[in-house]
Amino acid sequence: MGRTARASEVVRLAPEATLALWTDVRRWPSFVEGFARVVELDEQWPAEGSRLVWESSPGGRGRVTEKVVERGTGRFATDVFEDALNGRQAVSVLEDAEGTRVELGLEYELTKYGPLSGLADALFIRRALRDSLGRTLRRLAVEAEDDAGLR
Repeated sequence: MGRTARASEVVRLAPEATLALWTDVRRWPSFVEGFARVVELDEQWPAEGSRLVWESSPGGRGRVTEKVVERGTGRFATDVFEDALNGRQAVSVLEDAEGTRVELGLEYELTKYGPLSGLADALFIRRALRDSLGRTLRRLAVEAEDDAGLR
């Protein structure tokens, strides 16, 4: 993958609880940027090899397919396929003095824009993705505070 967008946030839950929250698709409407509804969900989710298909809100990413490629202590990664890009999204959780430091990254290749993809990425897409990942993590932090009884 040639392009990367990243964001990080401190979440006030233990690392294991943070990953459990991250992989609980029922909770995604409250924190995943642009998430509208589940189309298809494997019974084994979030086990390695399982798959999720979801749709974004109007004007968003459209239909998104995620396949779990890594699920381990402190890390969860999916291959992501959608209309405008293909990539790998990975979340890592590390214990922090205030709870858990969550690092979210998306390595991607654009599948649209043809010869202008580099320019479109530099001017618009990378920043939009980074901002979207950041908003997702900020909302995850709010959900984590609710789970921890801090709000």
